[in-house]
Amino acid sequence: MPTPMTVRCDRTPAWGQLQAQFAATGASFDARTALDEDASRVERLSQSAPHVFADLSKNLIDAPTEALLLQLAVQCGLAEHRDAMFTGEHINGTEDRAVMHYLLRQPPSSHTGSAALAPDSVAEKLHDVHTTLDAMLRYAEQVRADAAITDIVNIGIGGSDLGPQMAVLALDAFADVKRRIHFVSNVDGHELAGVLAKVRPENTLFLIASKTFATTETMTNATSAKAWFAAQGGTDIARHFAALTTNVAAANAFGISTTFGFWDWVGGRYSMWSAIGLPIAIAVGAEGFRGFLAGAHAMDEHFRTAPLAQNLPVRLGLLDVWYRNFHGFTSRCIAPYHSALRRMPAYFQQLEMESNGKRVDAQGQLLPFGTSPVLWGEPGTNGQHAYFQMLHQGTDVIPVEFIAVKKAMHALSGHQPKLLANALAQAQALMLGKADTGGHKNFPGNRPSTFFVLESLTPESLGAFIALYEHRVFVSGALWGINSFDQWGVELGKVLAKDIEGRLATGDVAGLDASTAALLQRLRG
Repeated sequence: MPTPMTVRCDRTPAWGQLQAQFAATGASFDARTALDEDASRVERLSQSAPHVFADLSKNLIDAPTEALLLQLAVQCGLAEHRDAMFTGEHINGTEDRAVMHYLLRQPPSSHTGSAALAPDSVAEKLHDVHTTLDAMLRYAEQVRADAAITDIVNIGIGGSDLGPQMAVLALDAFADVKRRIHFVSNVDGHELAGVLAKVRPENTLFLIASKTFATTETMTNATSAKAWFAAQGGTDIARHFAALTTNVAAANAFGISTTFGFWDWVGGRYSMWSAIGLPIAIAVGAEGFRGFLAGAHAMDEHFRTAPLAQNLPVRLGLLDVWYRNFHGFTSRCIAPYHSALRRMPAYFQQLEMESNGKRVDAQGQLLPFGTSPVLWGEPGTNGQHAYFQMLHQGTDVIPVEFIAVKKAMHALSGHQPKLLANALAQAQALMLGKADTGGHKNFPGNRPSTFFVLESLTPESLGAFIALYEHRVFVSGALWGINSFDQWGVELGKVLAKDIEGRLATGDVAGLDASTAALLQRLRG
């Protein structure tokens, strides 16, 4: 199937017009003045989408700029590229794969079909998806009903760890309080040892999450967990270990008989909707997991069907391009004002930086402009006592994204108003600033932010918000003309690590650069 390509953003007429717009008004744009002078600005730059509200009015953008960015999207062929993804074309060109993680959250009786993907092919894929989903959720309910299992240890890395870990923490208010879920990803044995010290073999279920059942970090930890299990008197590996993998033979050879697989059109950082989401399902139950999928599907439909000008993932992706390539902002801060979302910045780091951290376009040509910003952050209000000093008074302008949840899931009085007041005040302070003739107490202001509001943090709203980010990343990557769905940059270090591991044992430094050779000898001593 031919790979549909967008027109790279810098090769469109709108790109030059945006450069002129930035030089004329964009570089000096002041959001404070715009809010004072334009009574319709907040309404025009507010957007509701499934389970999510966004206020974009504090950003450094005006109506003419947004109109030009929408022209850019049209001239790049964004809608056509989006439709190609939703109809199963192989938009992951370097791996010749379709990109269909959205299919994991489609209801069993619906599909998005077109001539590009025959309906029977869609139906077959959906049948496989829901057969696996139903089996996984039955197993999750069995685990939840087993009073002997008090601890679940998920062993994975990257997409097999970050997404499920983030979601389990986020949905803690919906979780089964009778069992604890632990996540082990780092090959550093201190992490696994710390978890094993807290559990007992007869009460623990290990989930080994590796698509190939060959990931070095995951299998090192899995092998050590199995050895610990046997040494502690554990019996019945088949009952206490399950695998989330497509390599059933390797899992069986390991002693695992319970396996749940997924497909090559599911990328690792998009895999929590698949069997990789088993720890989420164990935490919140089958109904909760189906709600998680339903929220994401609602956002999929918004992205697929809403006009570009009223399409929240599109508007966010266009803003990302405006900030990265015209304002030259190189990072973005994620500030969730909800402690349960504390792993969301780390998850979004992988989602965006692994997807769009590319220096060549889909044809392998060097790009003359920047791509993914650096994403980072911590929950508010902790961040206010750490890095917010730099956001307010530092030399770099860093767009901030506030994530507020209106309704608390706890009964403690007085906390939620203080939390929400802090979120609103920080966004206001970044924009307004404060004059001071002495300089030390001067806040320049006009520092941009986006404010997201979730009515409450539920499986549905979390699913929708994650899908919103997925599609936003798709938008900016499509305009930059890159393949957002491969990750060759993680491979070189893995190859070199295998060579160096052997050298650490032997001390052989032949052929190494001087720095690596010296460090290797120091680490051996």
